[in-house]
Amino acid sequence: MNDADVSKQIQQMVRFIRQEAEEKANEISVSAEEEFNIEKLQLVEAEKKKIRQEYERKEKQVDVRKKIEYSMQLNASRIKVLQAQDDLVNTMKEAAAKELLNVSHHEHGIIDSILHHHHGGYKKLLHDLIVQSLLRLKEPCVLLRCRKHDVHLVEHVLEGVKEEYAEKANVHQPEIIVDEIHLPPAPSHHNMHGPSCSGGVVLASRDGKIVCENTLDARLEVVFRKKLPEIRKCLFGQVAA
Repeated sequence: MNDADVSKQIQQMVRFIRQEAEEKANEISVSAEEEFNIEKLQLVEAEKKKIRQEYERKEKQVDVRKKIEYSMQLNASRIKVLQAQDDLVNTMKEAAAKELLNVSHHEHGIIDSILHHHHGGYKKLLHDLIVQSLLRLKEPCVLLRCRKHDVHLVEHVLEGVKEEYAEKANVHQPEIIVDEIHLPPAPSHHNMHGPSCSGGVVLASRDGKIVCENTLDARLEVVFRKKLPEIRKCLFGQVAA
């Protein structure tokens, strides 16, 4: 093989090697480009995901804040409604308490005429309240406390009370001691904040261990508590439990 053939073969080998190198370089370039694009896409998607998550987090925060504000406003409205309802109910109770004063009201100047009206109003009520208290206590000797204003009426009905109680309980007539300490007077403009009593009686066993409070105020309180659900239903409709 002469020099020309050797030179020709060397040139062919160089071209082949160069072509192989160029092809390999192109492959490397294409692969690098693909990897770069994939990595870039992954980075872009990761950033998009972070942005979406941050947006969702803030959206949830706003939603939670709105729900909290709505709940607070709703609770405030409910409290206002309940307060208004309580105010109305208490107004009714105060009106009922004022009506009790009409039941027990009597003037000193006409007390004699009342005493002779045996079945009249408040005197009859006192009679029944004392009998009821005796039936609850079932004591042979009791201490009775009333308003100073009612002492005359109470003393006037005691004999009839003893007879009725003895007959109903099938026992001897009890001893009833009218206490010298009296219940507070009826509420008035002169005694707005002090203790008061609209009428009725309080009976106790002689040792004071058993007490039966049968004042008009106490009975109103008992009836009011018992009837409160019905009162609320009548005024405000069915209330959800």
